[in-house]
Amino acid sequence: MMPLYSQIIYLFLIAIPISCIVWTVTQEEIFREPREYCQKVCGSAQSIVKRKFFYLFTCEYCFSHYISLIFLVITQYKLLYDDWRGYLLAFFALVWVANWNMSLFGYLRQNLKVEKIEAKLKDIDLKDVQSEKQ
Repeated sequence: MMPLYSQIIYLFLIAIPISCIVWTVTQEEIFREPREYCQKVCGSAQSIVKRKFFYLFTCEYCFSHYISLIFLVITQYKLLYDDWRGYLLAFFALVWVANWNMSLFGYLRQNLKVEKIEAKLKDIDLKDVQSEKQ
C-alpha cells in the first residue's frame, strides 16, 4: 500500500487526464458533430438502452464515470484499502475530483469570456470617444 499522501497526490494527478478527456468530448467544438448526433439519437431512440448509451456522451458527469473506470483499469489505482474496497473508493473519488476540475475550468473559462467581452466593449467606447473628439 502506498502512503496516504502519495495516494492523494495520485488521486489528483489521475483526475487531470480524466477531466481533460471528459471536457473535450462533452464540451469542445472538435466533438460537436458527434455530440449533436448522440443528442439526436438520445432524444429519438425507442430503446432505453440505446437512449442511455448515447446520453453518456453528452453528459460530463455521466461520461466521467466511464472514463474513470477505464483509468482505474489502466492504472490499478486504489484508495485507502488494498482490495476491492480500494478500487470502489478510488472510483468515486476520481469521479468527484474530475468533476470539480471541470467545474473550476468552466468557471475560469466563463470569467475569461466575460473579461474578453468587457475589453471589447471598452475598446469600442474608446474608439467612439476618440472619433467624437476629431
